Amino acid sequence: MSQHYQWTDGDLLLVCHLQPKASKSEFCGLHGDALKVRIQAPPVEGKANSELIKFLAKQFGVSKSAVSIISGELNRHKRVRITQPQKLPAEALITQP
Repeated sequence: MSQHYQWTDGDLLLVCHLQPKASKSEFCGLHGDALKVRIQAPPVEGKANSELIKFLAKQFGVSKSAVSIISGELNRHKRVRITQPQKLPAEALITQP
């Protein structure tokens, strides 16, 4: 089983599975080998991606410019880089049993 996150040169790489149009933005466990993230915004015109970046920046204590989507811009399954995270929320870095 692969891990849904990894460290590279002080940056955190996350594999996320998005669920857009949720009642609130939150982490909600694992979805296979990815961290499931519920996002309030709908998946139209990049709104879900923008909300994901804003949510992750707040959770990891960085600016929005420190969060970038590496792959999966038009997909629910995304790879995200967080540059030099200042906070590490436990619910985002859970490990699989």
